[in-house]
Amino acid sequence: MARGRILIVDDEANARAALSEILRDEGFETETAADGFKALGKVEDFHPEVILTDLKMPGLDGIGLMEKAKAAAPDAVVIVMTAYGTINSAVDAVKRGAENYLTKPLDDADVLVALVAKGVEKARLLQEMRRLRDRLRERNVFGHIVGEHPAMKQLLETVMQVAPSRASVLILGESGTGKELVAEAVHHHSPREGKPFVRLNCAALAESLLESELFGHERGAFTGAIGRREGRFKQADGGTLFLDEVSEIPLSLQVKLLRFLQTREFERVGGNETLKVDVRVLAATNRDLGQHIKDGKFREDLFYRLNVVTLEIPALRERASDVPALASFFLKKYAGENGKSIDEIDPAALDALMRYRWPGNVRELENAIERAVVLGNGPKVEAKHLPAVVVPQAEGAGAPAIPGATIYDLERWAILKTLEAMSGSTSRAATVLGISARKIQYKLHEYQTGRRVRERDEDDAGEGGAK
Repeated sequence: MARGRILIVDDEANARAALSEILRDEGFETETAADGFKALGKVEDFHPEVILTDLKMPGLDGIGLMEKAKAAAPDAVVIVMTAYGTINSAVDAVKRGAENYLTKPLDDADVLVALVAKGVEKARLLQEMRRLRDRLRERNVFGHIVGEHPAMKQLLETVMQVAPSRASVLILGESGTGKELVAEAVHHHSPREGKPFVRLNCAALAESLLESELFGHERGAFTGAIGRREGRFKQADGGTLFLDEVSEIPLSLQVKLLRFLQTREFERVGGNETLKVDVRVLAATNRDLGQHIKDGKFREDLFYRLNVVTLEIPALRERASDVPALASFFLKKYAGENGKSIDEIDPAALDALMRYRWPGNVRELENAIERAVVLGNGPKVEAKHLPAVVVPQAEGAGAPAIPGATIYDLERWAILKTLEAMSGSTSRAATVLGISARKIQYKLHEYQTGRRVRERDEDDAGEGGAK
């Protein structure tokens, strides 16, 4: 294996040949170019680790080559060569990004080989650091979005498609599904990845404070405004602004937000200066914006501006097959944070986790696993370590805890216990419960698949059973 790939650039043919011969004898792979423009073509094909270039050349000189080559080979190390009388130019080249310089004529081949070898070592270190950063970024972005369910795979594919664009994105999902993580994924896979990702929960602030948080304010704009303050739009310039719970923005502020989305311009509260920034807006809500529009609580024109692309996150109950992977992820996380040697979930506990409906979605599951790790003192998470609301309905070992259980939990327990008492007869269980046998069949299918089944009102008409 070659010790490194070296591109030699010099307008003197004899110098190119001599340098190439020395470096080849030392085990390096070399390519040569007679000027800076020809060198650029070889940079893309040869992928040099070190560019050894003469500083003074007709056309594109060594500094020009160095600056242009960085786009195609950002990790390549540049070493410039110059005559004794132009050492100041070489020093300037080092200040502008060159690794080192050599003076011509090159009297000591050992110095040449040593500098080139050191350059190759640095280039490979830069390449490895870049690979590690890329892997870390991917792990940070998608590592927390765990899921092999087809709906999640489709969601992540859509994230990758929409991320490079400038389009506004509306992220929909119940509380606890991970809307902010999806917003981060869009940002980190976009050209804005190196710029700010700024968050704002629109439901957490009063209207007067929300306007200031978004647009900033001038000194004296209101009581307590003792100085100018930049808002989130200014902070996010060049990057992404994530507006969580966007449905809670008051109508008066919706007008200003709509104007920004149309013009990219705004004024600080109490100010007259019009500011223009480059910000991509991602918004999220767990509300039905369509109903908000009908109720006059949300502007339809703002909805269409925000909803260029929709990303809908499925509820955890709709992807129960992802529960084991998520539970394992959180187990590893919280076992490490708490210094516990817990690396396994007991089958009975896992069964309870799989059967529970998770109204709080992934956030509720995370809390349940953290609780189990804190309470556990053995090598595995057991059912007894899980919250009471999770375990009874999965084990069928008694009525769900009151308070703590939902109407759904109570109904499920009543149906399953009655079926058990009636030896599995749906007709007899239906008679006891005062509902139709068809409804019991619907419910059994629902419990098995984890999906709610749409029922017709007439199925239970006149039977007096609760739906």
